[in-house]
Amino acid sequence: MYKYIKRFFDFISSLIAIIILSPFFIPIMIGLKLTGEGHIFYYQKRLGYKNNYFNIFKFATMLKDSPNMGSGSITVRNDPRITPMGGFLRKTKINELPQLFNVLLGSMSVVGPRPLMQADFDAYPKHVQPKVYDVKPGITGIGSVVFRDEEKYFDENLKEDPKVFYERVIAPYKGELELWYANNQSFWVDLKIIFITFYSILAPESDIATKAFKNLPEKMIHDKK
Repeated sequence: MYKYIKRFFDFISSLIAIIILSPFFIPIMIGLKLTGEGHIFYYQKRLGYKNNYFNIFKFATMLKDSPNMGSGSITVRNDPRITPMGGFLRKTKINELPQLFNVLLGSMSVVGPRPLMQADFDAYPKHVQPKVYDVKPGITGIGSVVFRDEEKYFDENLKEDPKVFYERVIAPYKGELELWYANNQSFWVDLKIIFITFYSILAPESDIATKAFKNLPEKMIHDKK
């Protein structure tokens, strides 16, 4: 029953959001067209439900060939590959809004594990990989809110290559978080994650996710004070 309720909620909420937000898309699209490389949307192959590929929609925030430049799929703070408007769109998560069309079409959900490129998925622990996408990937999820400001961890570990640090430290914990969601999903959990997502945008330093869910996997990354 939860599966059907979730799909109904996804369809209705994404349709309403697209209608409401459509007027705000226009100035963003004009700004992207006039800056950077002039690309408005970004389409990329990602892993999704049952580990099948699909094309994810985003507003373009980085140079078109960025996966083959610099740190590849890893984005660090003040990344030179980010376009003039890209920094703002990424910080506010506005760049993710075109994924509402993915939700409307059924390849994504509002809440779920984030869909990854193959290279980032391969960094997940082996026991996580077969199970994490037993649910549809989401625009937001527990991994997204816990790692709301992922770039800060790279800033705190400048001596280590970002790719190596991601594979060694971030991916294992993020994978456990996403697996936790797959094993604990419910409509109530989804509502809490949606609320936490909005709260985290307003208060990015908050640790609200771990306070709201007491049974999350043990934290493997400790913030430096």
